[in-house]
Amino acid sequence: MSDADSKQRAEFPPTAYWRRWAADAGQPTLPDDPAEVVGTGTRTASVPPGAAVEAPHRVLIVEDDPSQALFAESVLNGAGLQARVVSVANAFMEVLREFAPDLVLMDLHMPGMDGSELTAQLRGQPAFAHIPVVFLTGDADPERQFELLEVGADDFLTKPVRPRHLIAAVQNRIRRARALQQMPDPGRNPLTGLNSRLQLLRHLAEAIPAESRGALGFVEIEGVTALRDRYGYAGLESILTDAGRHLRTLVGDASATRLNDNTFLVFAPDVARIDLDAWARSLRNGIGSHPFPFADQTIRLRALVGYADLTHGYDGPPGALAAAEQALRESRGTPLGMAVHMPAPAVAAGEAQRGLADDLRDALAEQRIELAFQPIVAVAGGEEAQYQTLLRLRGRDGDLHSAACVLPAAELAGLLLEIDRRVIELAIATLIERQRAGSTMRLFVSQSSSSLISGGYADWLLQQIELSKVAGASLVIDVRQDDALIHALSLQDFCTRMAPVGVQVCLGQYSASEESDALLAQLPLGFVRLASRYSRQLDAPRVRDEMRVAVERAHRLGLQVIGQQVEDPQAAATLWMSGIDFIQGNLVHRVANVLDFDFHHSVL
Repeated sequence: MSDADSKQRAEFPPTAYWRRWAADAGQPTLPDDPAEVVGTGTRTASVPPGAAVEAPHRVLIVEDDPSQALFAESVLNGAGLQARVVSVANAFMEVLREFAPDLVLMDLHMPGMDGSELTAQLRGQPAFAHIPVVFLTGDADPERQFELLEVGADDFLTKPVRPRHLIAAVQNRIRRARALQQMPDPGRNPLTGLNSRLQLLRHLAEAIPAESRGALGFVEIEGVTALRDRYGYAGLESILTDAGRHLRTLVGDASATRLNDNTFLVFAPDVARIDLDAWARSLRNGIGSHPFPFADQTIRLRALVGYADLTHGYDGPPGALAAAEQALRESRGTPLGMAVHMPAPAVAAGEAQRGLADDLRDALAEQRIELAFQPIVAVAGGEEAQYQTLLRLRGRDGDLHSAACVLPAAELAGLLLEIDRRVIELAIATLIERQRAGSTMRLFVSQSSSSLISGGYADWLLQQIELSKVAGASLVIDVRQDDALIHALSLQDFCTRMAPVGVQVCLGQYSASEESDALLAQLPLGFVRLASRYSRQLDAPRVRDEMRVAVERAHRLGLQVIGQQVEDPQAAATLWMSGIDFIQGNLVHRVANVLDFDFHHSVL
C-alpha cells in the first residue's frame, strides 16, 4: 500500500469506525444504536431508558471539496450530530436560514467567495451573529488567522484533522455558545428587559439611512415631579422600572431603551406606514391603561408619544432622533398627548414661533444675533475670567428673544446649524477683542449635539480657531446631557478631535443616573454643569446626598463641577460644602451684555 493510500485510509476510514471515534471524544452512542465494542472490549456508554434525549446539534459544513465534505459529514453524523453540507458559496445564506445550524464548519478557500467573506456576511445578519464559526484550514499563518478572527471566526482546525478532534472541537464550541445564550443578555437591562442605549444606537446606525421604514419614537411619562414628591425617589424609581418592563412587552420585537428618568426611546422598523398612528396609540394607551402596583395601591400613568415617520428619509440617526424629539415636544401641548414629526414646512407651530422662524434668516444676514453673558465664579477664589454665553435674537421691533424661544424656531426653519455657527463666531470675536486688550478669558458656548456631529462641523471649528489665533483652551463647548445621551458615540469622536487644540467640553444639565454616569466616563470631558434641580431642591436630604455623590464622582474622573441657577446664600453654602468648584447664578451676577464682572475681588 502506498503512503498516499495509507494517508487516505487514515483520514477516510470505513463506516464501522465512526462510533469508535465518537467514543474517543467522550460521546455516548445513541439509544437505538447496536452495541459497539471499543479497544478494551467494553461497551460504550448508552443513554438510560426513559431519559430525555436532547435534540441533536446541527452543523452546517461549508466545503467545496466533495471528499472533505463527506469526511466531515460522516464523522459528525456518526457522533450523533446532524450535519449538512453546502458546497456553493452563493447558496450559503439560503441554507443558513433554512437549516438554522448551531455551528458553521467553514472551509477557508472556496471558489467565488472565500470563507472570510461568507463569515463577514453571516456576522452582518443579527439573527445569525451568535452562531459559532470554526474554520478548517491548511494555512497555519498566525497573521491570516488573526484576519479571520477580525471578521468573526471563533476557532481554527488545521487540516488534516483527526475525527475525534473534530467532534470535540465542534461539540465544545456548541456547548459554550448555548451556555452563553442562557446567560442574561449583557445588551439588555436585567430588570426591565429593555435594550441598552448603546445597543439601540447601533441598531439605528445599521438601519438609517440604509432602510427608510418604520418609526422612531419617544415615550415620556408625565408628572414625575408629583410622583417623586408623593412616593419619594425610591418609590418613583420602582414605578418607572415597572413602566419600562411593561413597555418592553408593548413594543414586541422592536428595540427600546430608557434614556433618562422618565423618557424612553423606541425603534420599530417593521411597523407599516399605515399603522404608525395605531402603533403610537398602542404605546400611549398601553401605559395609560395599565395598573402599576405600588405598596397597597395601584397607580395610573399618563404617557406622551412623539415619533418620526422614517419613510420621510433621514441622512442618519441624528436627524431622525432630532425629529422624534421635536415631535415629543409638540405632544406636550396636545390634548391627545401624541404627535408625529412632519418635515418643514408642514410642521404646525404657534404664530410667535413661526414669526421668529421667518425672521431668523434675515436676523443672520442683518447680524441681529447677539450674545449675553453670565460669570462663572470659582468657589475657592481666583482671577480667571470665565463666562457662560447666552444666545439672544433682537427682533425687528427691537425686543430681545431668549434661546428658549429662538432654538425651537431655528429647528423649525432648518437653521439650527447656522445659528450654532453664528454663536461660535460671536464667541471667538469676543475672545479676540479681549485678547487685543491684553487679558484672557474662557467662554462656555452652548451648542446642539446635532450641529457638533454634523459632517464637517469639527473641521470648520478647528479652522476658525486656527485662523483667529485664539487659544483653544479659552473655548468650552457646552452640550446638554439629554442631547449627549442620544448622540454619545458621535460626540465621543467630536471631543477627541477637539482635545489636541485644547478645546474642552462641558456636560450641561447633568443629573446623576446609571446612564449619565457612564456618559461621564465615556466622553473626554473637562467640566460638568449640574442640573438646576440641585440648586432649587437642596432642602430635600435625598437631593443633597445625590448631589454630593455626583460631585465626588466627577472629581474622581478629573472633572470640574459647576453649580448653576444659584439664587440664594443658603444654596450657595450647601453647594460649597459639597465640594463644588464653580457657581453661576443671579446670586453672583445677573445676565448682562457686558463683560465687566470683577473676578479679582469677588467673594462668595
